[in-house]
Amino acid sequence: MRKKQLLSIISVLILATAYYIEHKVNKSSSSVDTTQSTQLPNNGFDFYPSSTTGVVVHHNGYSFSYSEKHEQAEWVAYSLSKQDIVYINRKRPFFIEDPKVKSQSADWRNYKNSGYNRGHLCPAGDRKATKTLFDETFYTSNISPQKHDFNAGIWNNLEQKVRYWAKKYNHLYIVTGGVLNTNTTLKTIGKENVSVPNYFYKIILDYTEPEIKAIAFLIPHKSSNKPLYNFVVSIDEIEKLTGIDFFKSLPDKIEDTLEKSSSYKKWSFR
Repeated sequence: MRKKQLLSIISVLILATAYYIEHKVNKSSSSVDTTQSTQLPNNGFDFYPSSTTGVVVHHNGYSFSYSEKHEQAEWVAYSLSKQDIVYINRKRPFFIEDPKVKSQSADWRNYKNSGYNRGHLCPAGDRKATKTLFDETFYTSNISPQKHDFNAGIWNNLEQKVRYWAKKYNHLYIVTGGVLNTNTTLKTIGKENVSVPNYFYKIILDYTEPEIKAIAFLIPHKSSNKPLYNFVVSIDEIEKLTGIDFFKSLPDKIEDTLEKSSSYKKWSFR
């Protein structure tokens, strides 16, 4: 065999081997669970809090840090723009386990006859723009046990207020969840012992210059007719309760100012 032909064959084999390796890597990467990935939202702003569990999962419409111990997310984070608020009557799917949670999220049957609603953390009403986004909110990783009067009352009022603010201020970043890291033992439901939080929190950031602002709510898990502003607290207070570092990627000066304030004067409560 001529030397030139041999070199050609060797070159072809090298290229084929390189293609095979690249193809296998890409295929493997596409099938890897996004847990603990560093994926950022479409706008590139890292508004994710710290994770006390090290298990962060990303979906198209929201991300969360999953607590296997409590069988729910310790936080769910997502952005909400004016364009996300659409009024489409979509058919509610069944609640199902989250395929991206390697340890498996809680079975929906834990909630059956428990006396608690399957309370959304990222509301289905915030993700009506597409069926895919809407259906994602029915993964059991995105729900927490909530009393009906709380879920349909003060919590629903807060969700509606957030949508109002999204339309008014154009774009918001939201982090929400139940307070799980407590010194007291939480009540549980179901065979998998899903924890029932005594408090729920919701933190909203408007990262729009020149008036960057944030507001945080800490609400006891019970029915209430009090105005929402009665439940405004500082982000620092929620950080102390949860052990979570919120908005850790903000410039330090902005983060410090926003997190120590419990003022709601910059937010419209009409």
